[in-house]
Amino acid sequence: MKPPCEIVVWYVIPAIRSELAKELLNLGMKQKDVSELMDITQPAVSQYITDKRGSGIKLDDNVRAKIHEFARQLSEGEATKADLIPRTCAICKNVKTVDVLEQLNINKDELGEDCQSCLGSEAE
Repeated sequence: MKPPCEIVVWYVIPAIRSELAKELLNLGMKQKDVSELMDITQPAVSQYITDKRGSGIKLDDNVRAKIHEFARQLSEGEATKADLIPRTCAICKNVKTVDVLEQLNINKDELGEDCQSCLGSEAE
């Protein structure tokens, strides 16, 4: 079984980046601008928007709304590139552990007590 921190790196963060890239494009930004803002390559942006990356899990509506709001703030200049890491972390903390584990067919009981906090929210 993968440790929870690996699940976050391989599934949760890419899903957040994918949604953010899509939202920024929907708000009129170009792929090149999105890549510079998100500090990723333009091919990575292309893979996010075509679901070749970041499509391993589906984020719930609450998390997607937070991503949408962050994208709006970025596109309107209310947030900057410097906000990317702290806001991504804040969004990640809203991802429900149980939802991720269910989508990946992992039994939560398999995780040690110390590991359960790595998957974001304290909410079950």
